[in-house]
Amino acid sequence: MSITIERKSELVAKYGEGENDTGSSAVQIAILSERIRNLTEHLRAQRKDFATRRGLLVLIGRRRRLQNYLQGKDPQQYAQLIKDLELRR
Repeated sequence: MSITIERKSELVAKYGEGENDTGSSAVQIAILSERIRNLTEHLRAQRKDFATRRGLLVLIGRRRRLQNYLQGKDPQQYAQLIKDLELRR
């Protein structure tokens, strides 16, 4: 259910400005998106796991707030990130 170290380093390399850039908004959104995809797959198999469902909603809210911040700060980077991650909105 969680993200692997290798996948996280791939996302940091792709969306970050450096190897250790895990704090930028784009990297955080990409990592949260990967975690959300993993939890969504888990919930498709385990429909009654309400604790995980609540955790998923928390992650979605956190990603939404980061998206709002990035959209206000750098709209072009936001548009490119949404396109790359295949997110709606």
